[in-house]
Amino acid sequence: MFRCGRLSLLVTLAVIMADRSSGSGGGPIARLRAARRRVALFVAPESPRAKVVVLTALLVLVAVAAVLTTTVGLQAVPLTALSIPVVLGGFLLDRPALRVLIAATAIAAAIELADVGWQQARIGSVVILAVICIIAVELARDRERLGLSVGRGESMLLELRDKLQRQGELPDLPAGWYADVAQRSAGGSTFGGDFIVSTLADGGKRLELGIVDVSGKGLDAGTRALLLSGALGGLLGAVAPERFLAAANDYLCRQEWDEGFATALHVTIDLQTGHYRLTNAGHPPAVHYAGGSGRWQPIELGGMVLGLVPQTQPGVAEGQLQQHDALLLYTDGLVEVPGRDLAVGTDRLLGAAESLIPRGFDGGANVLIDMVAPAAQDDRAVVLLWRA
Repeated sequence: MFRCGRLSLLVTLAVIMADRSSGSGGGPIARLRAARRRVALFVAPESPRAKVVVLTALLVLVAVAAVLTTTVGLQAVPLTALSIPVVLGGFLLDRPALRVLIAATAIAAAIELADVGWQQARIGSVVILAVICIIAVELARDRERLGLSVGRGESMLLELRDKLQRQGELPDLPAGWYADVAQRSAGGSTFGGDFIVSTLADGGKRLELGIVDVSGKGLDAGTRALLLSGALGGLLGAVAPERFLAAANDYLCRQEWDEGFATALHVTIDLQTGHYRLTNAGHPPAVHYAGGSGRWQPIELGGMVLGLVPQTQPGVAEGQLQQHDALLLYTDGLVEVPGRDLAVGTDRLLGAAESLIPRGFDGGANVLIDMVAPAAQDDRAVVLLWRA
């Protein structure tokens, strides 16, 4: 189905061509503005005229289906053909207009049954048509409860998903620094409870990055992740790095969500010296790769998860990323499997990370997910940051 914006553009072009052929004056800009005003009356989602046009078109479709069924016969055009305009009406009409369409459909069905006789009609077709009418009414009611016009619900979800994904993109790093990010949600959903926020501070000299795992998974955690990512994205760089997790915890405690806790790992890196500071709030430990020794070393930290108690003390560690060193951040979906010791998953992750050393870290985030947890029933996020 074409979106209203595309339809508006096509009709606007048609109106402009008609104006030019008819010799209307005023210049191209004036013709464009006049055409857009006229088109808006017909294609605006909330336009009363648009609703009348759509309802009229669907009523005509009901009449055509009824005539075809009566003239050709139920074998060629079954009674369920009347469900096509009803389904379209469920997506395009509000409930008052939809009631008119369903009433017309019921009348058309009754006329057809009276014409061909109940013996030829299948009771299953009548039941299917009735069920489709009920579903169409429910679709229209749900859309009206949200106050959304046609197609806006899906568009809004897509926009929110895109914003969440864009927020997980790391900023452009200076020469000598590289990063790779991968995120996958449980069940193949495009929404998940794991997200990443990042920013460059101090004129691009310092990178701040947070990786967060909201309680729940998939769509269940998606709405909370959207809210929290916006809040933490605003805090990042606006508060002192040592205050970031405390401010995040204060925000979560104020929300009073039923499942309002989250784990988080925050890192700030001086991109000139390589010095980093990690703070952990109940999150799986980061892993430091030392290029000199060729070994991955987990950075074990304590720290209370966010959103449970008002005052928390995150675990803190500091270190140095030398040339050819790397830092690996991840969420528990990568290493945690119900009924299996967490240490086993961590060992598998470290083994997979070892395999990245000969091939290089570029694209390594997706490689780690594919090797360690390709079909996990939890959200997964991985960040690889390295210095060349």
